[in-house]
Amino acid sequence: MRTSSVAGSLVGALGVVCGLGAWQLAATVGPLSSSPLPTATEAIGEAVSMLGTAQLWEAIGATLAMALLGLVLAVAVGVLLGVAIGTSPLALHATRVPLEFLKPIPPIVILPIVVLVLGPTSGMGVFLVFFGCVTAIAVQSAAGVFDTDPVARATARSYGMGSAEILGRVVLPSALPYIGTAVRVAAPTSLVVAVVAGLLGGGPGLGQSLLLSQISGNQPQLFAYVVILGVLGLIIQGLSQQGERMLLHWHPQYRKQDHR
Repeated sequence: MRTSSVAGSLVGALGVVCGLGAWQLAATVGPLSSSPLPTATEAIGEAVSMLGTAQLWEAIGATLAMALLGLVLAVAVGVLLGVAIGTSPLALHATRVPLEFLKPIPPIVILPIVVLVLGPTSGMGVFLVFFGCVTAIAVQSAAGVFDTDPVARATARSYGMGSAEILGRVVLPSALPYIGTAVRVAAPTSLVVAVVAGLLGGGPGLGQSLLLSQISGNQPQLFAYVVILGVLGLIIQGLSQQGERMLLHWHPQYRKQDHR
């Protein structure tokens, strides 16, 4: 497993180097050499220099705070709603169409209304993140609860377990893989929505910084923010995958991976 992990990391690093090299060539001697696109070295150099400024870290903190708080609220409400729906076949079928209707609607659709009500504040960003993540988490949680093995439920009932005990010891552990996948997918989404809240809604954070760089025409700084956002996205994706692995270490899928 260690050899395959090292090989995967090397291949990933090679992909990053190739991507940066293509960017550098396109901006210097390629078809984009006469465009405002800065070179990869200019953007990365600007990003490194920005790491020493308090303004960048304040923007990162505001963006991560909106993303994290919105995601936590979405997980809490989504899981509770999913469990309530999944334990009742009637409720599952009654809510399937409304939930599937809401799931593909992007938060940007309601952005003007939210800005009008809450203003360009961090609360607006938190609500948009919550709206963008809660439906998918609720749908996955309900599916996990509903797909619990009926034989396991019947066995638990035959041992004298009550409904609450069956829910805690049988149903929720069975639904955890569904919930873990939903949260892992929602984590990067929360960062994207938090940035959009600042970029289009005027909220604090990296989105607002992106907008100001664009307005001022500072292209190296603009793409430096893009690079920083990409790194943040990779970090959040990695942390969410590690959290899922720790939560579901007992699951057969992860036990097979650990023994490869």
